[in-house]
Amino acid sequence: MTPSRIRPPYVADERTQLMGWYDMQRAIVHYKCEGLSDADAHRSVLPASPLMTMAGVVSHLRWTEKMWFEVIFLGRPATGPQLENEPDDADMMVDGIPLAQLLEEYEQQCAVSNEIIAAHSLEDVGKHPDFRAAGASLRWVLIHMVEETARHAGHMDAIRELLDGEKGYY
Repeated sequence: MTPSRIRPPYVADERTQLMGWYDMQRAIVHYKCEGLSDADAHRSVLPASPLMTMAGVVSHLRWTEKMWFEVIFLGRPATGPQLENEPDDADMMVDGIPLAQLLEEYEQQCAVSNEIIAAHSLEDVGKHPDFRAAGASLRWVLIHMVEETARHAGHMDAIRELLDGEKGYY
């Protein structure tokens, strides 16, 4: 199910506003992929960044969710394509993986992240002993992830326009 693209209320508590903006950016990721063929989702349109495809960005965001919330924040084992002695940007190497599967995995990972966020105070800090970033509060991680997701949603906006001319914010 595609998440709703609704802006958070103008007046609300901090968590409601942070999660509202975060969920909206996540929803835009799904929106940018609507109606896109698998062939186009895997087609590179940026010569200097051949892995920056729609499918590659969705995969990257999925693994970034896992890294920040499960690994750095909760202290779970550091696993994933970007951590296992893979080449740079291994999390964006998704040839042969259907876009629908990547979006489903992203949605599932976002649900896990949301459970972690809901169970902790914004002041809580990470736990992984091997990452200096574990010293960050959940508030910091959320702000960073709003930025990360929005930045890549912007990349997806440009990629989509180059692929088939589709454009629009929400």
